[in-house]
Amino acid sequence: MRANTNLFWILTVFMVLAATAYTVWSLIWYDGQLEWVGTVAISLTAVLSAFLAFYLSRVHKAQGAELPEDRLDANIDDGDPEIGFYSPWSWWPIILAGGGALLMLGLAVGFWICFLAGALVLVAVVGWTYEYYRGYFAR
Repeated sequence: MRANTNLFWILTVFMVLAATAYTVWSLIWYDGQLEWVGTVAISLTAVLSAFLAFYLSRVHKAQGAELPEDRLDANIDDGDPEIGFYSPWSWWPIILAGGGALLMLGLAVGFWICFLAGALVLVAVVGWTYEYYRGYFAR
């Protein structure tokens, strides 16, 4: 956590320097006029990274303990908790991705395709959710 906090503080400083350099560069090249879009975008990126760094530092202080990735003597397995289960032989994620792609195609080409894609997405989500409640893998 401490490493992430330090990286975001470094990113904040970099973005402040980049916003300053961009502002000076735009004042020189645009005949004394400020180019607002880039200046505001880079400045807000600096503000966002400062918010993230501040939040991470507060979480790190509230946590009270060091995370495994902050210790130099930690092993890789120390920070590897059980995240969840994913069945590697399942076809439902592919069907769900196809339904999502068809949904985006329907938004771009014709809205009537969205109704077919919505049905396909619904079937894929239900199939993926209840995959272990029927057939060979039923419990």
